[in-house]
Amino acid sequence: MSQTIIDLLNKGVKANHADKFRRGNLIHLPAEGSLIATGDIHGHRRNFERIVAFADLASHHDRHVILQEIIHGGPQDAEGGCLSYRLLFDAVRYKLMFPDRVHIIMGNHDTTVINGTAVMKDGQEMNRALCLALKREFRQASADVEQAIRQFLFSQPLAVRCENRLWLSHSLPDDRSADEFDPHVMDRPLKLNDCERPGSAYLLTWGRRHSQVLLDKMAALFDVDVFILGHQPQQQGWHKAGRNLIIIASDHNHGCLLSIDLTKSYTIDELINLTIPLTSIP
Repeated sequence: MSQTIIDLLNKGVKANHADKFRRGNLIHLPAEGSLIATGDIHGHRRNFERIVAFADLASHHDRHVILQEIIHGGPQDAEGGCLSYRLLFDAVRYKLMFPDRVHIIMGNHDTTVINGTAVMKDGQEMNRALCLALKREFRQASADVEQAIRQFLFSQPLAVRCENRLWLSHSLPDDRSADEFDPHVMDRPLKLNDCERPGSAYLLTWGRRHSQVLLDKMAALFDVDVFILGHQPQQQGWHKAGRNLIIIASDHNHGCLLSIDLTKSYTIDELINLTIPLTSIP
């Protein structure tokens, strides 16, 4: 069983790098087809299933799905271990079914797994909880499975830029760190220290509470009009956090997704009108 999982993750690494829309660490989507954008999932299997059902990629051959932050949350084993890696395995299987249309982007919890550092969620240190569950399930092979998980997470792209001038990433550098951020991280091979503070992948995935001045600066830097981010919890499933920023969440019962026509341009208010509650999906 463990070798099957390791092989699955290794295939996921190859699929991430072979994605035909990927250039460096950025996914470039053309002005055709449609896009399902989601926020953090954090182990919420039912919402993942709803996203997959709504996207129906088998019937919509020019549709893309953006997923993020699969790990850390959701079901636990009998001793409180985090079982979200099981949903990660299913997300990798989904990527392998539609390798050029499912794009899983890097989140801040992913960087903590890559680096083996602590991260708190709901009063629990999530990496320890995840590693203990892996050890109980995979026993002697757990270290090899952990390493394969790290390699998959490290292979993920950092962001998505759409031809209709939308940008999707887990977050953006915050106001204090923006000057340290190197935009060339999108173009060059990613390094492990990019995922450590103050590396640029770290800064991109950990920033919060962005000022409008910073959002306008980042929009000019990336040549986009509107940002769609995750990372910051949203009780109602979405939040308009600036003239050009919407934050969405997909990890609870008020979570949502965005269904976007890639042939059209959008204002932030038009995007808000496209939010779909996940509980409305059978």
